[in-house]
Amino acid sequence: MREVIIDGDSIRLGQFLKLIGVMESGGEAKTRIAAGEILINGEVDVRRGRQLRRGDVVTVDGERMRVA
Repeated sequence: MREVIIDGDSIRLGQFLKLIGVMESGGEAKTRIAAGEILINGEVDVRRGRQLRRGDVVTVDGERMRVA
């Protein structure tokens, strides 16, 4: 599992996906999140503005990344 260090206490899901480089644009992130392709702590969440906090695990295309 990849650890991704963030500044501050939280980050929005769309920003996180761009930060880690798995999405090229906010539009791509919005589409994939709305389609239910992104898992947060093992569950689908279709809110692009979902606040992620340290310890949350995001799964994209089978790759798991923990917010650190």
